[in-house]
Amino acid sequence: MKVVLLGMNHRTAPVEVRERFAAAQPEPLLRKLIDRPEIAEATLLSTCNRVEIVVTTPNPDGVEHVLLDFFARDLAGGELPASASLKEMTYLRRGREAVEHVFRVASSIDSMVVGEPQILGQVKDAYREAIEAGSCGAVLSRLFQRSFATAKRVKNETGIAQRPVSVARVAVDLARQIFEHFEDKSALLIGAGEMIEAALVALDDHGLGTRRVANRTAAHAEALARRFSGTAHGLDEVDALLADSDVVLTCIGGDGPILTRESVGRSLVARRGKPLFLIDIGVPRNIDPGVHELDSAYLYNLDDLQEIATANERERRLESERAERIVYEEREQFEGWMVALQAVPTIRDLRDRAEEIRRSEIDRFAGRLRLDGSQGDVLEQLTRTIVNKIMHAPISRLRDETDREAGLVRLEEARALFALDDEGTKIEDEEEPDE
Repeated sequence: MKVVLLGMNHRTAPVEVRERFAAAQPEPLLRKLIDRPEIAEATLLSTCNRVEIVVTTPNPDGVEHVLLDFFARDLAGGELPASASLKEMTYLRRGREAVEHVFRVASSIDSMVVGEPQILGQVKDAYREAIEAGSCGAVLSRLFQRSFATAKRVKNETGIAQRPVSVARVAVDLARQIFEHFEDKSALLIGAGEMIEAALVALDDHGLGTRRVANRTAAHAEALARRFSGTAHGLDEVDALLADSDVVLTCIGGDGPILTRESVGRSLVARRGKPLFLIDIGVPRNIDPGVHELDSAYLYNLDDLQEIATANERERRLESERAERIVYEEREQFEGWMVALQAVPTIRDLRDRAEEIRRSEIDRFAGRLRLDGSQGDVLEQLTRTIVNKIMHAPISRLRDETDREAGLVRLEEARALFALDDEGTKIEDEEEPDE
C-alpha cells in the first residue's frame, strides 16, 4: 500500500481556478473516492490556497488518472479544462514525497506565508472530516497524527512563526512592544477594507478590549464592527474618538490627511501623556507625517511596516531550514513504520510457506516410515525445530531492517525468493541426490 497525493495550490493555479475546486461538503466526495477499487483510504484538504487529495492505494502508478478525473468531474463539476491542462495545474506526489509534503503543509513550510498558524487547524479539520466519512484508515490516521506531531516540533523547536510577515500582523506586533497587553486598550480603525479587517483579526487574537471602526460608508463600518463586537462611526467622529484611543490604524482613500498634527496634538493633551500608537497604511498617507515629532506619539507608515515584514520573512526562511530537518526526521520514522507494517504479512506468509512444506513432506513420507504415535510426535517436534531454526535468521533480518531505507526492497526480495505472491505455487519434489 502506497501513499499518493494529488494537489493544486497558489503556486500552480490562479485563485479563479482554485475556487472552482472548493469542497464545502467533503463527506460524499470522500465516500465516492473510496468506492473506487484503486483507493483504500482518502482525505481531502480544501482551503483558499490549496486543494489536495491524499489516498492510499495498492496501485500507485495507475491511480493518477483516477484522481485527475475526480478533480475534473467531482470537484469542478466538469466545468474546467481538459485533463491535459488540468494536469499542468496540479502536482503528484508518491510514497516518501507524498509523506514529506503532508508534513510540510501541516508545519506551514509550504504556505504562501511561511509559518502562518491557520493551516494546521485546516489540516486537522480535513482529518476529522475523513474520520467521520469513514475514509481514513490505519495508514492515513498514522500519517496525519505524525503530521500534527511534526507541526508541534517545528513550532517548539524553531522560530518559524515568531516573526509576523503580513503588514497587519507587523503593525499589531509593533503595538505590543509599546503596550504589554491589549485587554484594557482601545483601538480606532479608520477604513473598512481588507487591511483593516486583517488588523482587527490580529488585534482580536491578542484580546483587544475596545474596537471602533470609522468609515465614510456607514454600512461598511457597521458590518465590520458587528463581526468583531465593536462600534461603528462616521469620519466626523474621529477627532473626538482620538483622545480615548490607544491604537489608531488607518487605511482609507482620500486626497489629504485624515489626521492632522493639530488634531493628534489635542488628543495627546487630553490623554495626559499616555502613549498613542498610530499606523498609517493608506496610499496616499492618511496621517500627517509631522505627527511623528510629537511626544508620546509613535507613528509608522506602510514603508516602515513593509521593511520589517521583509526582514521577518528572511528570518523565517532561515528558520524553515531547521524545520525541514525536522520534517526529514519525521518522514524517516513514518517510512520505518510503513515498512514494519508491510513486514508483518510477509513474515506471516513466510512462516505459512515453511509450514506448508513441512506438513507436505511429513504427509508424503508418513506411510513409508510406519511410525507409531510417540514416534510421530518426535518427528513433528524434530521437523518444527528444523524449520524454526532455518527461518530464524531471515525473519530476524526482515524485522531488523524494517526501519532502514532498503527495508521495502528487502521485503520485495523475500516475497520473490520464496514465491509468496505466486498463486497456486506447487511444491515440487526434490530429486534424491546420488550416493
